[in-house]
Amino acid sequence: MFSIRQLLGHDDKFYDLLEASAEQADASVHHLVALLGKVEHYDSPESLEQFVHSRRKDKQITQELTEQLCKTFVTPLEREDIQALAASLYKIPKTVEKIGERILICPSDMHGVSFRKHLDLLDQAAECVLDMVKDLRKGIDAPRAREKNNRLQNIEGDADKLELDVLRDLYHGDYDAKHVIFLRDIYELLEKVIDRCRDAGNIILQVVLKYS
Repeated sequence: MFSIRQLLGHDDKFYDLLEASAEQADASVHHLVALLGKVEHYDSPESLEQFVHSRRKDKQITQELTEQLCKTFVTPLEREDIQALAASLYKIPKTVEKIGERILICPSDMHGVSFRKHLDLLDQAAECVLDMVKDLRKGIDAPRAREKNNRLQNIEGDADKLELDVLRDLYHGDYDAKHVIFLRDIYELLEKVIDRCRDAGNIILQVVLKYS
């Protein structure tokens, strides 16, 4: 049945979908933490089923958002903002899945390498994005949004410094050429996931500033 509430976009479906997308992004990071934990303890990872599930689920959410934008006359946020944020959130589990794919190519090359600092920063970034997305429904004010986005920027800055440190160790350490190339690829992708989180945070801040 046609609903004037649906026509005016007063329902929460867009917030529900954006939050669901952010939750899949956060879940993908948790899957990566578990995978690297196995590698660190010399356990052989078997598959990327959880990564694929999160990425496919997020893709379905993004498609649902697009369909709802076509069906709804008035939306709680501008259509372009919803689409931009949805696309940005989807890139997080997509990039995380790429890391998992690389790890399964040769997990033995990662034995003895610690990724704890990377994972701590990744976890902080994903949780911050999820928190900011949930704040949209509540009507977060600009100062709080800026504060949380600044935290994301700081995490991204720490990730940049960490990447320089690990690359310096990699290039000056006793590694063969294959090992250097393999680990460098992993390090760059880990840093890219945090960049994706930062991009999502920037979009959320822009949305908040627009409506403040």
